Amino acid sequence: MEASAQIGVTGLAVMGRNLARNLARNGYTVAVHNRTPARTKALVEEFGHEGAFVPAGTPQEFVAALERPRRLLVMVKAGAATDEVIEEFAALLEPGDMIVDGGNAHFADTRRRERALRERGIHFVGSGVSGGEEGALNGPSIMPGGSAESYRVLGPMLERISAHVDGEPCCTHIGTDGAGHFVKMVHNGIEYADMQLISEAYHLLREVGGHSPAEIAGIFRGWNGGRLESYLIGITAEVLAHTDAATGEPFVDIVRDAAEQKGTGRWTVQSALDLGSPVTAIAQAAFARVASARTELRDAYRPLAARRADVVPHELGHSVLDIEKALYASKVIAYDQGWTMIRDAAAEYGWDIDLGAVARIWRGGCIIRAAFLDRIRAAHAAEPGLVGLLAEERFAAEIADALPSWRSVVATATLRGVPVPAFSAALAHYDTLRSERLPAALIQGQRDFFGAHTYRRTDRDGSYHTRWAEPGRPEVRTDTGAA
Repeated sequence: MEASAQIGVTGLAVMGRNLARNLARNGYTVAVHNRTPARTKALVEEFGHEGAFVPAGTPQEFVAALERPRRLLVMVKAGAATDEVIEEFAALLEPGDMIVDGGNAHFADTRRRERALRERGIHFVGSGVSGGEEGALNGPSIMPGGSAESYRVLGPMLERISAHVDGEPCCTHIGTDGAGHFVKMVHNGIEYADMQLISEAYHLLREVGGHSPAEIAGIFRGWNGGRLESYLIGITAEVLAHTDAATGEPFVDIVRDAAEQKGTGRWTVQSALDLGSPVTAIAQAAFARVASARTELRDAYRPLAARRADVVPHELGHSVLDIEKALYASKVIAYDQGWTMIRDAAAEYGWDIDLGAVARIWRGGCIIRAAFLDRIRAAHAAEPGLVGLLAEERFAAEIADALPSWRSVVATATLRGVPVPAFSAALAHYDTLRSERLPAALIQGQRDFFGAHTYRRTDRDGSYHTRWAEPGRPEVRTDTGAA
C-alpha cells in the first residue's frame, strides 16, 4: 500500500470516527482502521465524500499507508485495551514515528507508556480531547502532552482541527509525558463540580423557591446572557425546558435521580489527595454522584423523609440574584481548585505548564467552556506567578460582593433540609483559606498526644513533642537530637 496518509486513526467508535472525519474535512488524508472491519467500511461508505480516507484492513496495511514520520491516533477504551493496541502497532513502527492516545487514559499510565516507547525511539503523546462527539467532529479542545519535538510535527495538525476562539486555536502543548492527560483529568473534575453546582442551584430554585422546571429554564437562559455564560448553563436550560412526550411531564421529573460516572472525577480526587491539593468542591461533587447512585442506602433512609421535625420552617427570602451570586462564587472556587491542582502537579512532576494557556484552550470546544475563562486567561497573563484567582483583584471583589448572598443561600438550604454539598464545600474552602487561625492546631496536639508526631510552634522555630504522660508534661525539641 502506498504511504499517502498524513495521519491514521485506529478505533472508530463515535469519538474516533468523528476525529477522523474532522481531519479529513480539514484537508488531511486519513488512514482509518478498526478491529472490526465493518466499522471501517461503514465510515468510508457514509462519509467518504467529506475528504480523503484510506481504509486499512490490517495493522500492517494501516502502518504502510502512513507517511513518515508516522502519526497514529489511538481511540480505544482506556486501560488494558490501550496497552494491547499500543504494543501491536509499536512493533510495526520505526524510530521517529509517533503514537497519540486520544482517550481518557490515567496520566500515570501515560507516563509509563511514554517512558517505555521513548526507549524504543517512538514518540508517545497522551492527548486530552474534550467536547464529546460534536466537538470531535466540529472542533474540540485538545490537550497534548509528550515531547516538544512531537508537538512540532503534530501540533499544527491538531491546532487546525481544534475549536478556535478569537482566531486562536483551542490547542497547545501542555507539557511532557503525562501532562496532557493530567490536565484533561482535572478538566473533567471541574466539569463534575460545575454540573453539581448548577444542579444544586436548580434544586434550590425548585425546592425552596417554588419555581417550575420551565420557569427555571427561563432563569438559566437569563443567566446565560451574563457572567455565568457557558455551555453547561445553556444546555441546562434546554434540559429543564424539555417535556417528556410519553407522559407530558417535565423531562427532569421522569429521569432517575442516580447519576453515573466514568471514573475521571474519581481519578481527580484520588490524585488530589496524593498531591495534597485541596479540591473540596470537586470532591463533594464526585461523592454526590456516588451517593445518588447508592440506591440501597437511599431506600433504607427514605422513611426519614416523612419526619421533617428536624427541618426548620423558613421562607426563601432570597431573590434569584442571591442564588446566581452563590452559584457564581462557588464556580470560581471550583475552577480555582482545578488550577491549584494543575500547579501542584507541575511542581511534583516537573511539567512546565502555562496556566493561562490552559484557560485559553478551554474557551471553546470543551464541555466546561465559559465566558469567564477569558478572564482567567487574562489574570494569568497579567501575573504569571498568580497564586490563585482569589488573589486577583476583580475576582476577589466579586466573591466579596457575593458572600452575604452565598452564606444566606447555604444557610437557607440547610434549614430547609435541601442538600447543597458542593455549594457548602466551596464556601467552607473560601473561609478556610482566609481564616487567621484554623482548628488544625488542635489536630496537631491530638496527633502528638497519641502518636508523638510532633508539632511546630508559632513563637520559635523547630519541631517539638510534649511528654504527655510525664508529670508537668515537659516539652522537648525533636529536631536537635534532644532526648
